[in-house]
Amino acid sequence: MALNFHQLHIFYTVAERGSFSAAAQALHMTQPAVTMQVQSLEDYFGTKLLQRSTKRIELTESGRALMPYALKSIELIRETDAHMSKFTKQLKGRLLLGSSLTIGEYILPRLLGPFGQEFPHIAISLKVMNTAQIVEDILNHQLNFGLVEAPVNHPDIHMEAVMSDELQLVVDKAHPLAALPEVSLQDAIAYPFVLREQGSGTRLVMEEQMRQMHIDPSDLKIVMELGSTGAVKSAVEAGLGISFLSASSVKHEVALGLIQTIPLTDIKFKRQFYSINLKSALLPISAVTFLTFLRERDLQQWL
Repeated sequence: MALNFHQLHIFYTVAERGSFSAAAQALHMTQPAVTMQVQSLEDYFGTKLLQRSTKRIELTESGRALMPYALKSIELIRETDAHMSKFTKQLKGRLLLGSSLTIGEYILPRLLGPFGQEFPHIAISLKVMNTAQIVEDILNHQLNFGLVEAPVNHPDIHMEAVMSDELQLVVDKAHPLAALPEVSLQDAIAYPFVLREQGSGTRLVMEEQMRQMHIDPSDLKIVMELGSTGAVKSAVEAGLGISFLSASSVKHEVALGLIQTIPLTDIKFKRQFYSINLKSALLPISAVTFLTFLRERDLQQWL
């Protein structure tokens, strides 16, 4: 019997999850199948790798020795997929992808066309929803991966930065700030604001970077909180307040002269967009190919 990666992956997941049942759920396998693969690995090495108990499995000395090599094998497969994805033009399959609002409505539509031209046999099914829903669907194996605007901290989720973006100050054409070539953040926050709701990726980035400048976000004069970027843009255009929005989300309105962006002199609200997927699952090569495509593009070139 030859050593195979599949068994190392299963062993690592069992050890990380602490039980065969939890590993089976994470791997989308039956528990007997997981148990059989671990036993086959133990037969190959001729030693017990796990101590079974009624409460939780424990690694034996040999199991602890194997863990870093199992992890290296998983990382190597991921690196191999990422590198080889550049050459896989004839890939076929369907990707189940979730994305948060700004990415799904304003960024991906401009990138899916060029991706489809390069990889015409990969079909993408996109669901636009909030980050919590994306995480839930990934954990339930309903999505291959997700693209989100703010970091996700979950023990079962792998996260990686794939694109960068910048929030910009946006005002209506008649606003007093519209006549200025640039303004400071301190001057801007003297005016009423219309913002996305608490917990949105855009709001989280803005508030965190304001705190880094020792400005308390609660000091903002918030006249309205809205649940979508489109609603915020409409409110700004109507003169109800100013806001911070992704440069990618206001390109159309700025081009039409409906609203205006103004550079800030003392801060740039830079942020990352992240891909998230289940730690215990390896992404299909089509998903790796899509993420490689995103990483290799200058986002501003497409927006």
